[in-house]
Amino acid sequence: MVERYAREEMKNKWTMQAKYQAWLDVELAAVKAWNRLGLIPKEDMEKILKNAKFDIERIDEIEKETKHDVIAFLTSVAESLGEESRWVHYGMTSSDTIDTAVALQMRESLKLIIEDVQMVMESIKRRAYEHKKTLMVGRSHGIHGEPITFGLVLAIWYDEFKRHLQNLKETMEVISVGKVSGAMGNFAHAPIELEEYVCKELGLKPAPVSNQIIQRDRYARLFSTFALIASTIEKIAVNIRHFQRTEVYEAEEYFSKGQKGSSAMPHKRNPVLSENLTGLAREIRAMIIPALENVALWHERDISHSSVERFILPDGFITLDFALHRLNNVISNLVVYPKNMMKNLNLTGGLVFSQRVLLELPKKGVKREDAYKIVQRNAMRVWEEIQEGKSPINEKGESLFLEYLLQDEELKERMSEDEIRECFNYDYYTKNVDKIFNRVFQGR
Repeated sequence: MVERYAREEMKNKWTMQAKYQAWLDVELAAVKAWNRLGLIPKEDMEKILKNAKFDIERIDEIEKETKHDVIAFLTSVAESLGEESRWVHYGMTSSDTIDTAVALQMRESLKLIIEDVQMVMESIKRRAYEHKKTLMVGRSHGIHGEPITFGLVLAIWYDEFKRHLQNLKETMEVISVGKVSGAMGNFAHAPIELEEYVCKELGLKPAPVSNQIIQRDRYARLFSTFALIASTIEKIAVNIRHFQRTEVYEAEEYFSKGQKGSSAMPHKRNPVLSENLTGLAREIRAMIIPALENVALWHERDISHSSVERFILPDGFITLDFALHRLNNVISNLVVYPKNMMKNLNLTGGLVFSQRVLLELPKKGVKREDAYKIVQRNAMRVWEEIQEGKSPINEKGESLFLEYLLQDEELKERMSEDEIRECFNYDYYTKNVDKIFNRVFQGR
């Protein structure tokens, strides 16, 4: 399980100790608020704040009889107090405690996720500048297209995470909401001011309106954001898995001394971390369906959401935290092979320059349809001969495509040899990389 390898800092946000401590924090905030409103005497408040505590083993013991976790918790707390225990949970319902406490847990956990994303972005940015001008072939449909740089690939990943970071910050506002509005949300047994005081004490916003629960579209928003991040994680992982394929070998995961790739084949170096990330992304995305289905509860509330959230909240945060740290490790230590990138760029014998030639011909007065025919007939010849085993580079060290274009009489009527050769200049394809980087990284 991921939890075995997860960071202690995130795991500790979702232990039973953390859950009950958050519950107690809410209850104590309510005690302070009731004192401020004139109900609870100062002496009783001070006793509660000083002495209130819980015992997890005792809670479990009580819950076996009560079959109600909040009552078991409150009973355990009451056993640490005297007569003043009568004020604990006064005018509140279970979801006032639970939902407000979960908001605290989500808020603190989301801070860590935001830090994780910022960490990943910094690693991507560093590698992007390192490979800003590292030439490689761009692919569409898996087929070679035109020259790009590996830095541009990384810039895409960075820009995507930049959007996720904004979503996370907005989601933080959505989930940092508490409620102390009572059993049906009508404030019949407690004034609105109580909720306002409690939420302010805890650093939350009061829900503008609630029934017995905080509405679960807020949680669904959280898991929608998680699912989007997971999809980007998988997108990067799938790319790296392709780069590491033996036939491609443009980049690979760092393979440490003593690491083994296969029990049967000693030569294997597999993209296991990226494959693991692909699987984790599927798990995280799968959580969005139950989160969305939790939005529709019966009337003012039912309990069908509770069992779901006991899984997806800790598992979602812990798994995403783990995945982001694993992704950061992969990106930071990714071994890049520029020579192989250039080798692959030349595999098609210069066909990656076809559009450049195509776009020059209309400038010479050639109709686009005619220009396309000229370029394509030479390109198809290159495809066919390479498939038959001919080298993509001729004995002069020139690409086949350039060789055949220089032999095309119709083309030579329109373009000089120098003009044709200029179409095979890689600098043409990197001339705007700096401007793109300035837009993505804002000059930083």
